[in-house]
Amino acid sequence: MAFNETLADRISAALKDYKGVESKRMFGGIAFMLNGHMCCGVIKDDMMAKVDPERYPALLKKPGARPMDFTGRVMSTFIFVDAKGQGKAAGLKFWVEEAARYAMSRPTKTRTAKRSASKPRLNARRKPRR
Repeated sequence: MAFNETLADRISAALKDYKGVESKRMFGGIAFMLNGHMCCGVIKDDMMAKVDPERYPALLKKPGARPMDFTGRVMSTFIFVDAKGQGKAAGLKFWVEEAARYAMSRPTKTRTAKRSASKPRLNARRKPRR
């Protein structure tokens, strides 16, 4: 599934002054992480923004905003923003700042080493040999 790379470049540029930003391919698009937390991203031609749950109802009233529901059910605190809401520089800046504010309000996630498939868990139960 392709995503709007021009929109992804615009979001990346809007996040350039924030520390701890990284991008990851997910949801068939691209997501921008801030301090280990999902901040915003692009799915097809829509921007997605993860926002403060307390501000979620008010933000859904903004032009171009709708609940994120690509799985068939609404994902709370995630909002899709179409071209009407993020097409102009000021609209994109608003949504990026809103999502970044929420991501930065959360404690920084530290990376954990991924467990190798060859290393068993220390507390893994083994079947007794017969």
